[in-house]
Amino acid sequence: MDNLDFPPRMYTVGQEPVPGKSITYYSDNSKLFSALKKALNEDEWEELKNSTVGVFLKFHELDFGWASRLVHYILSYQLDCKKKYELWSLVGVRPARFCLHEFEEITGLNCKYVKNLENPLVEVTDEMRAFWGKMGVHFDRGPSIEELTTACQMCETWSRNDRLRLGYLAIYAGFIQAPRSSSPTCASLARLVMDLEAFKAYPWGRVAFKFLMDSVKGLDLAKPSYAMEGFVQVLQVWVYWCLPEFAAGFGDPIEGTPTPPLLAYSGNRGKRYLKENIVKQTRVNNFALKDLSEMFPLWDGDREDKRLIT
Repeated sequence: MDNLDFPPRMYTVGQEPVPGKSITYYSDNSKLFSALKKALNEDEWEELKNSTVGVFLKFHELDFGWASRLVHYILSYQLDCKKKYELWSLVGVRPARFCLHEFEEITGLNCKYVKNLENPLVEVTDEMRAFWGKMGVHFDRGPSIEELTTACQMCETWSRNDRLRLGYLAIYAGFIQAPRSSSPTCASLARLVMDLEAFKAYPWGRVAFKFLMDSVKGLDLAKPSYAMEGFVQVLQVWVYWCLPEFAAGFGDPIEGTPTPPLLAYSGNRGKRYLKENIVKQTRVNNFALKDLSEMFPLWDGDREDKRLIT
């Protein structure tokens, strides 16, 4: 791997875009999840937290410290990788990779391949229409974060299954897709919630990864301000995971090293000298940098690992 020629950085060393005051993001919406926890019974919240997507609620409970400058810096160190579902950043003298495999390792989510990932076949039923009406959401759309927050305030008399459906939709809208608060989510995916077992079995890790990468690859870091959709906090955790020495001083590691790695750091807001300490790093976690050239050709135009294509 040391002998491979990597593509140039997207930005010249020393001329990286200056970070703005903050990066706008929509995941882990405080209003939504505060309203949800208040609306649900304790056992309902715990059931969601112990489900296949419960890692998101566990992450929410960490009160993770978002460091937008850290994420901006690591994105500004990107190599000019043409692969749609891979991100490489040059830290020190070695590149660190972020793709589906790293996302799966960090989050522990189901990332299995399925056909028609964003458009699963779901039968439209009267029960589904009634539930959408109960939430106050137009049937042709998936619920927005704002609509779900409002629904949390009127679900007291709903059945247990409908309250759980509301909780799963909050996780879907608030973490997995995480669009602007007023924007509708993908209706075909939201409708999976009518079959709770099918919803829990779906590869939401793959869905979340794709939404995030679609957002990241479309960013213009040179703009004075920009917004990121999707589960953006995982990029910050990825930095900590790749750079353990940096994480020890800047990531507030949690005692006992909880798993998956997503839950191993509480993050830190506003630390100074982030950039200087990032560029000092010369050693990166072996998993991120091990030689994957036989499995994934690194720099061959637009070729992709077909398992990442949906």
